Amino acid sequence: MPFPDLTPETAPPASRRAMEAVTERLGYRPAAIARLAASPHTLDGFLRISAIFESCTLDPLSREVLIMTIATRNGCHLCVAMHTAKLTALDAGPALIAALRDRDGGPLPDERLDAVRRFTLEVLASAGAVEDAVLRDFLAYGYTEQNALEVVLGIGAYTLSTLANRLTAAPVDAPLAVFA
Repeated sequence: MPFPDLTPETAPPASRRAMEAVTERLGYRPAAIARLAASPHTLDGFLRISAIFESCTLDPLSREVLIMTIATRNGCHLCVAMHTAKLTALDAGPALIAALRDRDGGPLPDERLDAVRRFTLEVLASAGAVEDAVLRDFLAYGYTEQNALEVVLGIGAYTLSTLANRLTAAPVDAPLAVFA
């Protein structure tokens, strides 16, 4: 296996502190972090950009809709499990979670959250050159221009995560198995 799970003892020195902080926060060391630690810059970059995204003005459910949209689009089974757990913790309904996990992408049961999903997919499909009508539709659901740019931020963070998890073949950790 080209990407073994590193420990703080075997990881590059620059990755050790980040690995320990994630382990302390979650109560276990995710395999994805243990594999991402092979590149201290990538690990640090993901942790920073995802923390910035978590602090943006998009509400938590909208952020999770964006993340699950990226995770299902990119086929990251680990991200789907992890963010199913987060959605469950946010009391998202089973219909919303099932719709987000569906790769065929039927409409979500909540129109406002579906606007986030549609906008995210359109930003990806157009490489950011969305039509004015698409942006107006997103804004019509109470989102702002700032939120539109935060969608781009989230796409960046979770494209990095999903691609890295797939490249390293990061498995679903035992605490997330029930959400896989």
